Amino acid sequence: MKRRLTLHFPSEAVHQPITYRLAVDFDIAAKILRAQIAPNQSGTMVVELSGDIDELDAAEDWLESQGLGLNRAPGEIRIDPERCVDCGICSSVCPSGALHYTPASQRLHFEASRCLVCEQCIPSCPLEAITLVLEP
Repeated sequence: MKRRLTLHFPSEAVHQPITYRLAVDFDIAAKILRAQIAPNQSGTMVVELSGDIDELDAAEDWLESQGLGLNRAPGEIRIDPERCVDCGICSSVCPSGALHYTPASQRLHFEASRCLVCEQCIPSCPLEAITLVLEP
């Protein structure tokens, strides 16, 4: 299972070995997608965490206990109904099942509550009907 988080570090937490502790204590792989952290200043890091669902939940609790702020979904996936032709190609790359194709109705269904915002569906769409809309 994967989750994408934005971690907000207060200045007193920037020296903590966060990704190391995630790996050792929770068996979580942390892929850093973007980071802006300076010594003795607050910072932000966008990470994709991979691991067992229960360990991910425990790791998030631990991160919050360390004084880090978490944003669990930086942005959201939107599908343009004008462009989408319900081909279902995107559903084949969706790791969470948020996008699923129903052959009986020949329709694509999107459950936003299940979406990890991993963005794997975006390049898979041949009509560019899927976009990432960032939160303001």
